[in-house]
Amino acid sequence: MRDAAQLGLGALDTSACLAALEAAGRAAFGGAPGVVRLEAHAGDGGGARLVAATRPLGSDPEHWSAVVARVPHEGPGPWAGAKRAEWPCVARARETAAAAGADEALLLDAAGRLVEGARASLVVVRADGSAVAPPLARGGVRSVAREIALAALQEICEADVPAAELRRAREVVALNAVRGARPIVRLDGAAVGAGTPGPLAARLRAALDAADDR
Repeated sequence: MRDAAQLGLGALDTSACLAALEAAGRAAFGGAPGVVRLEAHAGDGGGARLVAATRPLGSDPEHWSAVVARVPHEGPGPWAGAKRAEWPCVARARETAAAAGADEALLLDAAGRLVEGARASLVVVRADGSAVAPPLARGGVRSVAREIALAALQEICEADVPAAELRRAREVVALNAVRGARPIVRLDGAAVGAGTPGPLAARLRAALDAADDR
């Protein structure tokens, strides 16, 4: 709802959003668990039009592989931090990941600095052991999962991650409010760190799980 207002879609009605989520979930899954994503689009007569997408719960692997997107991130633009449904560089990054059989594509800006994933926010453990998240000023989404992670693990700071530093990382963790924390263990076919989930990924998963329980 915060992002819808920032993108000029107006204030969304909470009751209408919840009803749309419930209807889509029941139609797709009946009484079984599943995930529903609700998008708001500009309606023909003004206001917002709600569109729901569904997928089965637990359809993602416990850890991911990733590729670096070939097209650079477009930067923050006038909607800094907001999540947009139609973003050409992100759409092309997803296509790159799908073509490579990878779970995620990592987007760099024109200067070669990490911005975000096509599906998730990112936290990187650098070769020196420090944990960082790419600054939102580079154009990444101000996601709920990112906010929870940075509040719970205060040793994570915002800092740029150049491409060369990304290749030397001990851990790369993808954060998504629905999927949780997913360690990225392979990048462009090469192992990230030891090639296995690391300790920060476990702590981030616990932080997001604790937020879900509240």
